[in-house]
Amino acid sequence: MPFTVPLPRTPIDGGLARWYEHELGWATVVGPPVQLVTGLRFDVLELPAAAGRGVLRRMGPATGPVALLGRRMRLLVAAGSAEELPGLLDWLEWGGISLDLAALGTDGRMTAPLPPGRGGSGAPGAAVWLRAPAPGREVESSLPALRSAPWGDGTAPCLVRLVAAAAAECHRVRLLSARARGPVAQQLSPQRFASS
Repeated sequence: MPFTVPLPRTPIDGGLARWYEHELGWATVVGPPVQLVTGLRFDVLELPAAAGRGVLRRMGPATGPVALLGRRMRLLVAAGSAEELPGLLDWLEWGGISLDLAALGTDGRMTAPLPPGRGGSGAPGAAVWLRAPAPGREVESSLPALRSAPWGDGTAPCLVRLVAAAAAECHRVRLLSARARGPVAQQLSPQRFASS
């Protein structure tokens, strides 16, 4: 009886993890959904999509790759940037202000969007690229970075400008949201002045 070898199986993720690993050299965690590991080749600034749209208007193409997952936008930045975020916010005088701005760095995970050119956008609410990384080129050199970092050679977008724009837009969205909810329900009663 002849022995037959079964045909290779299609990966559960449809080859998504393989694409990221082979085309971009990015580490992945396979599973539904495929996750991109942050902190190795890039970090992520995560903010509300409404604030992210404002950042994209302000910064133009100087943001690097940008992904969208539901109501959250993710901007890829140079590895190590997540550690710099609290200090940058303090330096930019945004420290202590409640901003819906987070950073994913070492040991973080980001849901992998479908690669550019793949048919369909996946399931409703799936992660999608708004500005996709270009395979076959060194993506990391185009990510926003601090100028003093080894990879910040002056050609990459400036991380400080990006964080300043993101903080301002997050604050703007927060103020507009509070305004849309209406005035505070508590009414202050008029105070009478005591006379002596």
